[in-house]
Amino acid sequence: MQKLIFVYNANSGKPNAYLDMIRKIIRPSTYSCDLCSLTYGKFSEKTEWKKFRKNLDAETEFLHKDEFQKKYASKFGYKFEFPIVLISGERDLEILVNKNELSAMEDPSQLIEIIKERL
Repeated sequence: MQKLIFVYNANSGKPNAYLDMIRKIIRPSTYSCDLCSLTYGKFSEKTEWKKFRKNLDAETEFLHKDEFQKKYASKFGYKFEFPIVLISGERDLEILVNKNELSAMEDPSQLIEIIKERL
């Protein structure tokens, strides 16, 4: 079974979550995680995305960038730009949706479509 790894361009922890929420409300143009903007509103997960995610026929993992870097540290070092959606291939992690593609999307339906096309 394929595994999709969604990595947000944000660090984990409650203080970071509060700062991100404030940034999204007060100055959304300064918020640096397009994946979060696509999948979450100001306070909760977007309904369209949540429904898709729950019915997706693939294992999923959602990580903040600091969690990803810790969990997937390797002697070769992954040099990804965040946010990103990765797929766990037979031998390595491969990019499914890159940072630039995510930044060009305006709503969750675009992300859903590209994931469906590439799986």
